[in-house]
Amino acid sequence: MESAPAIFAGLVFALFGGALLAWTGVRLRRGEPVAHGVSRVASATLASLAGTVALALGVYCLTRL
Repeated sequence: MESAPAIFAGLVFALFGGALLAWTGVRLRRGEPVAHGVSRVASATLASLAGTVALALGVYCLTRL
């Protein structure tokens, strides 16, 4: 019963992190800005860091079952 919230949270974090990393990679590959009005390197770094942290949290939640 207590594992259902952990599974839900893990899947949400993992999907968000994976999607953010994929989206950032596609934007960079096409040469499009990741965020408007911000340095390209800074926005790509911050988005990649946020995606990696979210993916790591998802993996952590799913391994704690």
